[in-house]
Amino acid sequence: MQYNVTLKENASPAELEKAKETAKSQGGEIVNEFKLIKGFTVKYPDDHVSVLESNEHIYVESDGEVKTQ
Repeated sequence: MQYNVTLKENASPAELEKAKETAKSQGGEIVNEFKLIKGFTVKYPDDHVSVLESNEHIYVESDGEVKTQ
């Protein structure tokens, strides 16, 4: 499954790098890095997502299609 990971407002850029390293070390593959906002999309094993979610400096949400009406 793919997840979007974004940095919380007051977190340092080093925290984002740490999240990337954690994702890769747990079997994740970064598929996109955002330029406008500080974040990335990662293919990540569902049974390991709690490792990413435990980082208090980032938001983690499932990547999916967004529809308007």
